[in-house]
Amino acid sequence: MKTAIVHDWLVTYGGAERVLEQMLLIYPEADLFSLYDFIPEGKRGFILDKKVTTSFLQKMPFAKSKYRSYLPLMPLAIEQFDLSQYDLIISSSYAVAKGVITGPDQLHICMCYSPIRYAWDLTHQYLEESGLNTGIKGWIAKYMLHKIRMWDYRTANGVDDFISISNYISRRIKKVYNRESSVIYPPVDLDFFKLHTQKDDYYLTTSRFVPYKKIGMIVEAFSKMPEKKLVVIGDGPQFKKVKSLAASNVELMGFQSRETIREYMQRAKAFVFTAVEDFGIVTVEAQACGTPVIAYGKGGSLETVIENETGIFFYRQHPDDIIKAVKRFESGIVAFDPAIVHNNAKRFAEERFKKEFKDFVEKAVNSHYDNVNN
Repeated sequence: MKTAIVHDWLVTYGGAERVLEQMLLIYPEADLFSLYDFIPEGKRGFILDKKVTTSFLQKMPFAKSKYRSYLPLMPLAIEQFDLSQYDLIISSSYAVAKGVITGPDQLHICMCYSPIRYAWDLTHQYLEESGLNTGIKGWIAKYMLHKIRMWDYRTANGVDDFISISNYISRRIKKVYNRESSVIYPPVDLDFFKLHTQKDDYYLTTSRFVPYKKIGMIVEAFSKMPEKKLVVIGDGPQFKKVKSLAASNVELMGFQSRETIREYMQRAKAFVFTAVEDFGIVTVEAQACGTPVIAYGKGGSLETVIENETGIFFYRQHPDDIIKAVKRFESGIVAFDPAIVHNNAKRFAEERFKKEFKDFVEKAVNSHYDNVNN
């Protein structure tokens, strides 16, 4: 079968790109399409150094740094990919990739990381954090998001089978598109994030500094606990704001390599996580290192962290609740065994993902073409 894989955009190597990497290992002959491709030479191994077919947005002014600003044009751009020669189309989608145009004899499977977050249940949060609640710009943004929702709902009908990355996202797909989906958890590189049983006396968090990650909340909580050390790895638009909240016991390291992140994950006494994530691959990477997680008890974390075995939860996004969770962690009520924490991460191994994904696609292909031939 002639296969195409469509990914939203290729800008960095994040969680969705790790899933894409495994898809390409399963289907190395597949052609790859993406709105943008800004992955530099020497870092293209995860896409098997493939040539990528990009959209007209690739050549728009300031596209490399302002690619998200072209959201109003993304539906038009994704629809321009001519996939008529392909039998199987796999969209790797957290924005618009699932909106490619396919015919009735083609099979379209969508690996859905989430319906467009800022167009659906996170709309009001996005508008508030972007300062677009009022004024002319606000009304333009609201109208644009309204049109995006209409397009996004319509294009869900072009997908034959949805795969979701967690039960949390499966519920969101049902709510938004009124479609059922099968859950296949994303893969974690257990060969890279290895068990380390010796822990140092510091806590760790790592993330891009954007509002919904709530990094400032973690920093604020630890700044109120001067006897406890927090290491923060990451960068982003809120870096200066977060830095202004940091006391002397909080170390902000900025952007670091994957190898450095692994080293700090392996030696941290616990990993702190406050976001509502679709899956939250970073919490699984921490557990793979044998490091327990202190997490906000909502979203994908409820499916990756086992309370009182591989971590503990707090249930309100507030510095005081983080402080209470840290004190509970240190109380000794629960003794965390790094080997048990690590074993939980094995549920999300790469080989498991490849088998489940390949089996799903093969079953869908057989079912689809039985229907076409009949």
